[in-house]
Amino acid sequence: MPKPTAGASNRKPPEPSGSHAEVADWLTHVMPDLQPIVADLDGLIRKTIPGLQYAVKWKKAYYGLPKHGWIIEMVAYDVSVNLVFFAGAKFDPPPPQGEGSRYVKIRTLDEARAPEIRAWIAQAAKHPGWN
Repeated sequence: MPKPTAGASNRKPPEPSGSHAEVADWLTHVMPDLQPIVADLDGLIRKTIPGLQYAVKWKKAYYGLPKHGWIIEMVAYDVSVNLVFFAGAKFDPPPPQGEGSRYVKIRTLDEARAPEIRAWIAQAAKHPGWN
């Protein structure tokens, strides 16, 4: 995935896989109240962006493209799911939280299904992310 990163990081990026199996397993270990939200977001990401690569590292799910690197990170906490867009600062409009990498906190299925979530996911496929 050779492309410049959206932000500086000393962390080594996850190893990409064309198989969704590792992310599917990660989904089953998320807090039960958040499982419908992460499953819905996962399905929306996979439906919106063809040709994805996947990984799980640091208890986070990663979605990427071969020419753009990792473009989306999803992490489930106790009461919310953070959907991180590595190039989110370049989006129009950008997600509300963060600086270079921008993110949104999602607490309900209604929030996960909001039109801006779909728009940010589509925009993520158009910008280089983290590799």
